[in-house]
Amino acid sequence: MKDKSNEHHSLLEKLQVKEFPQPDVIQVKHPILFCHGFGALASILKPSLLHDPCMLARKHGIVAFAPNVVPYARIETRAESWLKIIDTLTSQYGYEKFNIVAHSMGGLDVRYALSNLGLSDRVASLTTVATPHHGTYLAELILKTPEPIKEKLSELFDWFGNQVYPDGGSDARGSAEQLTRSYMEEVFNPSNPNAPGVAYYSYACAVGKGTDHPLNPIYLFQNTQIYDEEGLNDTFVSVESAKWGDYLGIGYISHIEQINVQVPRSRSKLYREFWLGLLRQLGTQNH
Repeated sequence: MKDKSNEHHSLLEKLQVKEFPQPDVIQVKHPILFCHGFGALASILKPSLLHDPCMLARKHGIVAFAPNVVPYARIETRAESWLKIIDTLTSQYGYEKFNIVAHSMGGLDVRYALSNLGLSDRVASLTTVATPHHGTYLAELILKTPEPIKEKLSELFDWFGNQVYPDGGSDARGSAEQLTRSYMEEVFNPSNPNAPGVAYYSYACAVGKGTDHPLNPIYLFQNTQIYDEEGLNDTFVSVESAKWGDYLGIGYISHIEQINVQVPRSRSKLYREFWLGLLRQLGTQNH
């Protein structure tokens, strides 16, 4: 026979109010600008690719923005777009500096802007997530596609990119060429050293082969291909390629899960813990 008194006690415990029921406030010194990576298909589902991490930051008391730039373009073109956005936010709100959190190719855009577009005086920190700082075999795999198919795919991506972001100047093929390992190591990295006065942090991610973490089967082929060439990866970028500046560790979520797309309920906690850990790290560094 059930003990009614224990049941009542348990119910009353659940009804007890918390002194501070709201999410904890994460204190950072400067507002955060979230810079998204290559692609726009997820924009069909969300206002911007990094909208969900941005709203998570706002939920914890952080002033944050996650705008859109041209999705399929060369690093230089996208970097100019991020600079314009910072000009707009500075003019509108009067912010003097930003913390930038950049996903994937967005980290390369910002590194270029810091080194070549005079952005360094306006940025306190750059934190990159799964950015291919040393290139990705996936780009090389795509570029090995037979020329007629590659040309049609480039035209399709450029058309789509120009529809969703008409003022951008899409160049899907050009951007893919910039993400190869040879371009990054021989051209980009030597030309884009870290800017003095800016703190550089990086996170890598890994799922699938070599880990205990599952992935969507549609990414199995590329996950395996990258693993055979570069080791652990998040289905787009390897762990080794993502390391830059002060490397802060691995999150066990896929490249697409990082932007809160195709995240199974059983893995939603991993997504939240990853982004909250990143935000709290910025707070502890007084940025």
